[in-house]
Amino acid sequence: MGKLRSFYVELLDPQQVYFAGQTINGRLVVELDAEMKMREIRLKFKGLAYVHWTEQQTISTGKTTITTTRHYSATENYFEKTVPVYGKGLGTGDDNQLPPGQHVYPFTFTLPPNLPSSFEGGTGYVRYTIKGTIDKPWKFDHNTKRPFTVIALLDLNTQPNAATGAQNQESKFLCCLCCRSGPISGTLSLNRSGYVPGEAIHFNAEIQNMTSRVCGCFVKLNMTTIFHATTKSKTTTTEVARVVHQDVQPGETETWTGDRLMIPPLPPSFLVGCRIIDINYYLELTVDPSGPAIDLHVPVHVIIGTTPLRSVVQQYQTQFGMSTPETPALPSPGPAPNPSVAPTDKLNLPPPSYSECVFGKTNIREEDDSEHTRGEMDYAPAYTYYDWSKQSQFQ
Repeated sequence: MGKLRSFYVELLDPQQVYFAGQTINGRLVVELDAEMKMREIRLKFKGLAYVHWTEQQTISTGKTTITTTRHYSATENYFEKTVPVYGKGLGTGDDNQLPPGQHVYPFTFTLPPNLPSSFEGGTGYVRYTIKGTIDKPWKFDHNTKRPFTVIALLDLNTQPNAATGAQNQESKFLCCLCCRSGPISGTLSLNRSGYVPGEAIHFNAEIQNMTSRVCGCFVKLNMTTIFHATTKSKTTTTEVARVVHQDVQPGETETWTGDRLMIPPLPPSFLVGCRIIDINYYLELTVDPSGPAIDLHVPVHVIIGTTPLRSVVQQYQTQFGMSTPETPALPSPGPAPNPSVAPTDKLNLPPPSYSECVFGKTNIREEDDSEHTRGEMDYAPAYTYYDWSKQSQFQ
């Protein structure tokens, strides 16, 4: 361990969730067992989006085949600010000796407006961090890093199609050698397109199996992400959740009603404010014929927001016997004074909680992080999550 006993960034908000325009309050803590020479101690506040992937390309020239790796990447910087808290940056020169004991450096930092939501997607990310550095002469620096979540509010009431129903129908024939079976048809319908995490998607589906095969079927929620590099784009699809239905026998038609799919903590649709990463969600009915065949896919686009529809809020109020003589308008997206105060408070709903993303933690070590970098290197953003299942929450 040496002279440095502990070195960490502490945020005063225990949820570590913020909105654009908010002020972050925290402190940098250094604990030494012995005096340490250093140039300075500084903090760096950083927010950026980054995408990167590689592709193999094979080129044949006569008798020679060459395989090369091509890199695709793009970066979008939102802010980067370095603030000295001790030493050279405060005018004390290069030669400073910090005595043993605990040293605490409070800080505040106001986030810029119009930031996109935090996102960790493997091929790319939107990431916000606070990094502390002890700059030592002639030796490696000590670093510690603390990530935090930013949420860009997406009010479903501002989305033109969020309150309207949606439906899609698809069909296909199964071909086997020289014969062709009857078709498989599927229909998926929703009574609205906009939801917030914690809600359930109620859907209706109909599967018509005019083939000679048994068909499995399920409905799943997919997140489709498009990563834009400077010269190319890449699309990935990640399954979020799934509901499975009983098999549909040959020649039968099955109507599927009454089931629902719960939406876990997820980043809001579109990743507004980021130009190099796009996010969309699709509820998809999949019909899987037995044997060799390509599945039938019936997708319907849905919007995942952070502020619920007024009509849904009123439904819950009615369900729990709450009077609503006048329903104030929900505020439009923008900075909130405190992440624990939700826009839905005006509608007598409990504020959302903030839950770790359903995809779990990812390693956020970057190129400028060494083996000596301390802090939270496995991290998952936290997103809004509404649990409206209990009447007591509305009181």
